[in-house]
Amino acid sequence: MRPMALLAHVLIVLVMPLLMVGLVNRTKSLWAGRKGPGLWQSAWDLWRLLHKHPVVSEVASPLFRAAAWVVLVSSLLAALIAPVLGQWAVLQFEHDFIVFAYTLGLARIVLMLSAMDVGSAFEGMGAAREASFTSFIEPALFFLLGGLAIATGQTSFAGLVGQLHATPAFVWLAAPLVAVLFVLLQAEAARVPVDDPLTHLELTMIHEVMILDHSGPELAAMQYGSALKITIYAGLIAALLNPFDPRSELWASVAVSLLVMACVAVAVGCVESLVARLRLRWVPMYLLLASALAALCLAVAGWMARAA
Repeated sequence: MRPMALLAHVLIVLVMPLLMVGLVNRTKSLWAGRKGPGLWQSAWDLWRLLHKHPVVSEVASPLFRAAAWVVLVSSLLAALIAPVLGQWAVLQFEHDFIVFAYTLGLARIVLMLSAMDVGSAFEGMGAAREASFTSFIEPALFFLLGGLAIATGQTSFAGLVGQLHATPAFVWLAAPLVAVLFVLLQAEAARVPVDDPLTHLELTMIHEVMILDHSGPELAAMQYGSALKITIYAGLIAALLNPFDPRSELWASVAVSLLVMACVAVAVGCVESLVARLRLRWVPMYLLLASALAALCLAVAGWMARAA
């Protein structure tokens, strides 16, 4: 069963980013009363970018072109650690959630360095915003992981997320933890209301302004890496709610994970259709609310563990 679970996880990691973006765009199109692009339009867009010749600034160093592939590889590594199937992941070891967090952090740092490498004032501004805003959301991830560790007593990421539903704390923690993961998705993948991937106003951009000078295959790598982050956090939400163990009930676990991930993509599309992007000065407060909610979950998990 393990080779089949390995294959299922890898296929989800590789294919679902394209489908997740398609579902988000289709949902937004339906809200706007349009037919919109097909579910696999993002795949065709990436294929088109892969066949284009990149244009690179004369002042850019080799770091600029390498950064896109570092971001992509880091996102893929994080996706292989994330237990999108529930109680199992391709890369699973004790305290692997720390590697997961800092792998995504590495991608973020390299992205900011590449933005400053081209000597553009706008991209430097985007890098500064990215560094500032992510400092407000990073505590949410670690508070969330701490709460799961206390509630489950597990030391691996798959155990933390996949075992919560079997604990008494699940009833109290499931909803707020899903909300925290949803905000993490919005922040990491640069979605509304934190950021807007469709905006072209440099003064209001965060993520998109950092990749303005990327083109061709490097831009495709950046866009796929962003879609991977949507898949990662949607997969974590699915793992949190998935009652099936992929080691014994693989196909039921896969079906539940895919269904929940699709629902998360639809929810992202609904939010982006019904909610305006926040003003920049309100973004830190929104992210701090997620950190505060995760800290509350940590406190509740600690209180329940002590009471037991």
